[in-house]
Amino acid sequence: QVQLVESGGGLVQAGDSTRLSCAGSGRTFSNYVIGWFRQAPEKEREFVARIIWNSANTYYGDSVKGRFTISRDNAKNTVFLQIYSLKPEDTAVYYCAAGEGNRRSYYYNSPDGYDYWGQGTQVTVSS
Repeated sequence: QVQLVESGGGLVQAGDSTRLSCAGSGRTFSNYVIGWFRQAPEKEREFVARIIWNSANTYYGDSVKGRFTISRDNAKNTVFLQIYSLKPEDTAVYYCAAGEGNRRSYYYNSPDGYDYWGQGTQVTVSS
């Protein structure tokens, strides 16, 4: 099993940038897909980005509009989400998740494709 801990959230100003972290323990991320999702109040959980750990291939949700970058640090077993030009509509709880890597790619566009979840970190963007 994998334990995930997000960090880096907080109150930020519109137009700023921030970086979220997802640290894994229990198992390494090898052979996993690590995804970021976000959930705003009264909204469904939305796919943001994912990274295939071994290859470092990345995928992004259409709503990101080129402002998000996902990356990994092998030595720290950590995944990052860099967000640029923050907007008020980015306000949400951001979750990282790990899914076993043996599924079809489309499964990872949905929360159903992931087996382990972090507790989430709140990002609040002021206008």
